[in-house]
Amino acid sequence: MTKKTNPSDDALLFRNTIGTVTPIDTNTVILKPDKKPRPIPLFKPLEQVDPLQKDVEGSLETLFQEDKIAFLVPGMQKNVLRKLRKGYYGLDADIDLHGLNSRDAQQQLLRFLHYCVEDGFRCVLIIHGKGYNSPNNQPVLKNDINLWLRQHKDVLAFCSAPSKVGGTGALLVLLRLSEKFVTSEEEY
Repeated sequence: MTKKTNPSDDALLFRNTIGTVTPIDTNTVILKPDKKPRPIPLFKPLEQVDPLQKDVEGSLETLFQEDKIAFLVPGMQKNVLRKLRKGYYGLDADIDLHGLNSRDAQQQLLRFLHYCVEDGFRCVLIIHGKGYNSPNNQPVLKNDINLWLRQHKDVLAFCSAPSKVGGTGALLVLLRLSEKFVTSEEEY
């Protein structure tokens, strides 16, 4: 058994162990900065190369509000599109463009796709809206995005989203994996 100590004995033992203490007059702490500041990463600007490089063969049909869209880059297997529709790839990011004009939507979309590829995202959701407020019931963004995604160098496939995530007012897009994430064993 251990011997019980008196609380006054504990206090005396503590004071003897600590020694002489000088009280602090202020309660502020002065931190001395490191000699070298922490490095700040350089800003990496968007690519100067236009990402809309691919030519679209023929003219595209004008899409209406409830029309479904599907696209697959030539050379890709058809089951990639089926897997994309069923959610096999998992959603990495999304962007909502509806309500923007065509010019602003294009800038936002290109910036979004650039950063998604840089961050290694494969499957993204683009919400463009159905275009109920568009003139002649022809959705402007839906038709523009259909063209832009077909021209984009990093887009492998896209299709209309399932109804629970936007239906014909949104697209699931499969992106190319950036070279920095590709190992010799991986394939699309």
